[in-house]
Amino acid sequence: MQYPLELRFKLLTFGQRITATDKAGNTIFFIKQKMFKLKEQVQVFADTEQKRLLFQIAADRVLDFSASYHFTDAEGNDWGSVRRRGMRSLWSAHYEILEDGKVVMAITEESPIKKIIESLLGEIPILGLLAVYLLNPSYRVVGVDNQPLLRLVKRPAIFEGVYQVEKLGELPPDEELRSLLAMIMLVLLERKRG
Repeated sequence: MQYPLELRFKLLTFGQRITATDKAGNTIFFIKQKMFKLKEQVQVFADTEQKRLLFQIAADRVLDFSASYHFTDAEGNDWGSVRRRGMRSLWSAHYEILEDGKVVMAITEESPIKKIIESLLGEIPILGLLAVYLLNPSYRVVGVDNQPLLRLVKRPAIFEGVYQVEKLGELPPDEELRSLLAMIMLVLLERKRG
């Protein structure tokens, strides 16, 4: 994949759809979140026409406070999962990426203070809108050795969400796909911020 990647979605649409493009502008993923499901269910396609399903992401429970989101490919093979770290995620976003039930990578928020400021200012009508526009969160995917691998940054936008994925280190293709699936789920869960 040619980095940086860009994830783009409309904020005021009926049903969540994200288009992921590479540096050259080629579509690499089209993500569609199923609506009116008690458990989160996301489909990842290779094209915007939704003809070739690549992956599915499904929550293991209805309440998503500490839910795990399992990845399977089109044939139903297990590709791992991502889970939010319950109470720790109240102060800053923290997710664990798992393979065969073991943590292989983590996603952490780079500046937790932004989340606190945004939460405080978000309750004030005009300042809240300004805070959402100006305080853009960024996340880092790190390996078990704490080495940075990927970085996800929210870009300022008014009527859409725009995230950029930068590659910081080398990782095997399977782990790269697993971490991208985890970041897709993070974007869907954290999209109302910044």
